[in-house]
Amino acid sequence: MNKLDMKSETVVDDNIKYIREQFPNVVVESEKGYAIDFNALKQELSNVIVDEPKEKYQLTWPGKKEAIVTTNMPTTNTLRPVREKSVNFDSTENIYIEGDNLEALKILQESYLGKIKCIYIDPPYNTGNDFIYNDNFNKASNQELLDSGQIDEEGNRLVANSQSNGRFHSDWLSMMYTRLKLARNFLRKDGAIYISIDENEIINLRKICDEIFDEKNFVASIKVLSNPRGRQSSNFFATAGEYVVIYAKNVDNLKIVGDIPNESQIATYNKKDEKGRYREIGLRKRGSDSKREDSPTLFFPIYYNPMTEDISLNKKEDYIEIIPKLEDGSSGRWRWSKSKITTDINQLLCRKVKRNKGYEYDVFQKDYLDEYSRIKYKDFWIEKEINYDRSSEEIRAIFNDKIFNYAKPLYLINKIINTIIEKNEDSIIMDFFSGSATTAHSVLELNSQDNGKRKYILVQLPEKIDYKNYDNICDIGEERIRRAAQKIKEETKADIDYGFRVYKIDSSNMKDVYYKPSDLNQEQLNMFETNIKEDRTSEDLLTQVILDLGLTLDLKIEEKNILNNKVYFVDENSLIACFDDNIDINIINEICKFAPLKVVFKDSSFKNDNDKINVEERIKKLSPETEVSIL
Repeated sequence: MNKLDMKSETVVDDNIKYIREQFPNVVVESEKGYAIDFNALKQELSNVIVDEPKEKYQLTWPGKKEAIVTTNMPTTNTLRPVREKSVNFDSTENIYIEGDNLEALKILQESYLGKIKCIYIDPPYNTGNDFIYNDNFNKASNQELLDSGQIDEEGNRLVANSQSNGRFHSDWLSMMYTRLKLARNFLRKDGAIYISIDENEIINLRKICDEIFDEKNFVASIKVLSNPRGRQSSNFFATAGEYVVIYAKNVDNLKIVGDIPNESQIATYNKKDEKGRYREIGLRKRGSDSKREDSPTLFFPIYYNPMTEDISLNKKEDYIEIIPKLEDGSSGRWRWSKSKITTDINQLLCRKVKRNKGYEYDVFQKDYLDEYSRIKYKDFWIEKEINYDRSSEEIRAIFNDKIFNYAKPLYLINKIINTIIEKNEDSIIMDFFSGSATTAHSVLELNSQDNGKRKYILVQLPEKIDYKNYDNICDIGEERIRRAAQKIKEETKADIDYGFRVYKIDSSNMKDVYYKPSDLNQEQLNMFETNIKEDRTSEDLLTQVILDLGLTLDLKIEEKNILNNKVYFVDENSLIACFDDNIDINIINEICKFAPLKVVFKDSSFKNDNDKINVEERIKKLSPETEVSIL
């Protein structure tokens, strides 16, 4: 019998629980349990550094507060479409972004908040020989590139981080902290992030992820045998592997799909009934976290009649009481709740098993073998296909050259995606350290196998590279996607999305007068005939409007000519936009026939304010539910 404590949670407990869901990093350990670090909370809600007088148990480093401020700072940058690099631009749902990933995450955040199922990243490992992002910008000569987050004041975006640097770990932590904090916002409730890392920073990575995602949402640290021979250049021991660290947005909602059983594992399904082959899995929970006090609601008796083989949750005459026990004889618990047992009781069986003190009855689940059967992944991946030498072969098969030394193998990314995204599931995979674009290649390959609808968003800084006719890594990554798509299409004939839209990060399409007119005097204001930069196209404006309205970049775009005006239709009638300089006022009647949710025009498209007022009034009359906006 469970003893009730006869008291409810306090309002403070509820508030702390709510704040923890929103800002896991501001909830700290105290003598009396969880408490709010109010200085940390102030920092989360501030764009300036907040002084913090008290010491407490937490991870900190020089520059952490600056990293939080950097994360919270808004951006006016936007994305500009690059049609000439894209494939099937108007219809594809895949996205490739050229530019700094921190800026990209800020730009995409409103549109993709809580919409990404799987994030995979392969960031710099901080070995002392690689480069990290420099997020500290000052005044630069090339203001456009600086504003868009592409370069620093010396024309560089990545900086070498040698171990002689006095902030060797701190700079890496600041770089990762900003990006991971933003990345968390993108994850769906059932989503997870997968991070490749090696021994150099895995401890620090785990600590900042515990803070950002909450330690209770840690899923696993997978050990990957990336180099079976071991690196002979390593000190002391030949390094043969690295890690994939996994955190969920919320472990209570996370479902790991499981691995497809191999031949030896299939052989374990060694029993059969009228429903097919099955294996027995004990209903008793085993392990150190299996005690009654861990989950009191999962501790209850199950009753069994050996004569009729009937199983029941209700005590009956001639039924044997079966209580979950651990091997040491202490109280254990079941894996299933009472409601689960009630629903699936036909999947259970009871039989005698040998224990230390003789025989006793125990309860088992019938786990049937079918096309959806899965087994738990081990946390040590050692398959030969995961050897990183494979990635060189994969790239060579596409380019007839090696190009990259340390690209991730397709098998690894395929396996990662398969752990969380089910067959034919319509989900988005994001990779904002995309490098050679293995993630895009993986999505194409997996979709071709089951006609799936997986989509990707890739972000990569256009780092300069000296290789044949390619100027930067983005050029190589994009070409890999094109060639991989062509190869897969020829080999499989699969009817999937082979295209991708390319965007580049740039400064806003709007002139400074749009954002800060108070900084200009009347004479300067009169110099601006339009608030839009002269070099920007209608498609540039459309992209920024899509993002500003919180729409996603994968929506279908259709261009129509209406009364000699170019009109864009996004996701049919979700958004209709026209940015021509001279709009025929009668176009309003035609647009309203589609009952659009949103309509956007350019301010300079109208001769005067009266025209704008008339347009808005006409739309209200013809399509009352339509929201009208002016750039």
